[in-house]
Amino acid sequence: MSKHEELEHEELIESMSEKLGFTPQILKTLGELDPHFLKKYNRCNGKLLTDGALPAKMKILMALAVVASKQCERCTVVQMQSALKNGATKEEIMETMEVISITSGAPAVAACRDALKLLKDQ
Repeated sequence: MSKHEELEHEELIESMSEKLGFTPQILKTLGELDPHFLKKYNRCNGKLLTDGALPAKMKILMALAVVASKQCERCTVVQMQSALKNGATKEEIMETMEVISITSGAPAVAACRDALKLLKDQ
């Protein structure tokens, strides 16, 4: 990776980390493996983390429901961190948990175990 690409890669990660409130390790790894993929990922992530017709907070809660339905425990933690950073309330998160339960069942709710600990610590 050239010095320019490395700087661009670090700036991208810093920008994404600022929006998320933390730096997921996967971003560092993706950037090291393929800086161009990181740029594409950033464009998609930007859509999720910015207000549009739907507020970012709502889109992040939707993402929480999707990753829970896929039973990705680490993903639910990341989305919970992002939801909290973007102002999601306990009530909004618990209502999202109801949607997860209704649409995806107990395994999806169980995938949120560690994510819900973050809410409990608020």
